[in-house]
Amino acid sequence: MSFKDLHIIKPLLRAVADSGYDEPTLIQQRCIPHILEKKDMVASAQTGTGKTAAYALPILQILFDKQDAPKRGKKIRALIVSPTRELASQINDNFKTYAKFTNLRSAVIFGGTSIEPQIDILKKGIDILIATPGRLLDLHKQDYINLDYIETFVLDEADLMLDMGFIDDVKKIERLCPEERQTLLFSATIPYKVEQLASTILNNPIRVDVTPSKSVANAISQVLYYVPKRNKIELCLHLLRNTVIGNILIFRRTKFGVDKLEKTLLKNGYKVDSIHGDKTQSDRQTALNKFKNGYVKILIATDVAARGIDINELDSVINFDLPNIPDTYIHRIGRTGRAGNIGTAYSLCSADEKSYIKKIQESINIQIPIEEDHPYPLDPKAKPIVHKKQGSKYKKGRKGAGAKKKKKRWY
Repeated sequence: MSFKDLHIIKPLLRAVADSGYDEPTLIQQRCIPHILEKKDMVASAQTGTGKTAAYALPILQILFDKQDAPKRGKKIRALIVSPTRELASQINDNFKTYAKFTNLRSAVIFGGTSIEPQIDILKKGIDILIATPGRLLDLHKQDYINLDYIETFVLDEADLMLDMGFIDDVKKIERLCPEERQTLLFSATIPYKVEQLASTILNNPIRVDVTPSKSVANAISQVLYYVPKRNKIELCLHLLRNTVIGNILIFRRTKFGVDKLEKTLLKNGYKVDSIHGDKTQSDRQTALNKFKNGYVKILIATDVAARGIDINELDSVINFDLPNIPDTYIHRIGRTGRAGNIGTAYSLCSADEKSYIKKIQESINIQIPIEEDHPYPLDPKAKPIVHKKQGSKYKKGRKGAGAKKKKKRWY
């Protein structure tokens, strides 16, 4: 099947061809016809499946009939809401790429950066707005955004949006859009809370599921290392020196963990950068660009900061901290082994993470091969360390054992 078979118009076909795409992916084949018919949709698709083009191309085609409207006369007719700044920027880049042979204009707005340049862009008039929830509501409250003319409303990475606590914001945004509109919901997974949201904001949606959450690409080799938690950094350095090669994405659970590992790798002479929620948008984008352009070979990230980022030719993923949710593991390792390339996922498992790896293996129905030949093996009998809260045996408000009583003064 070709894009022409999907009845895509010539300006968009030309842009797609210039981008080097020959055939539509499965998600594009199944979504584009329904979106062109202006039907509501719930689609399950992971990063790297081509889902952005699956809704961007038909949205652009639907809007194309008014491409000759003067720039200042343009009204926002399509709204795409995404949970993170990086993903929003990436979506906008895709829209600009596909719309370059039309007169359709898109813009992206997000928090963590100056609001004035975004206001200036909005004043010039746009057809398509890509936004994170907080900044969108802020600019709407200041009357810089009018959502009265929205024809298509897209929620991208809906499961992450809800995990990040944006449910109330999403509902507010949905109520600001016209009742008569097309609504598209794209999500890597469709948990119950996403189903609940879909049932309240969509009208008889088409269901598309081309990437079941339990699937793991055959092009990804998986290796499991059991290691004491105190030796994880040493094992990570050992792997980087002797085993792992190429462009590497390392996942840590917390921002503190990201910073700690980055400092260690820098001290050991590695070209490394990092992204997490406490960094400014400028710093995060700079780090991502340096990694994509080859200036650094290692990028360390939290799940939230890295979700939805499309990185080509990623050789390896290291799960420094194992996630407690199997789907998160699948999303992580799915960033490598794409577009016909081979990738490897290395997972470091401490005693307190054994229950996580058990759930992961049950979910993907694969026993991940264990590599025992390394300098920091975990004692098979090792048990998770339980940290007792200091003073827990004392009642609240009482002093700890050994505390000296304060003498009463006679005066």
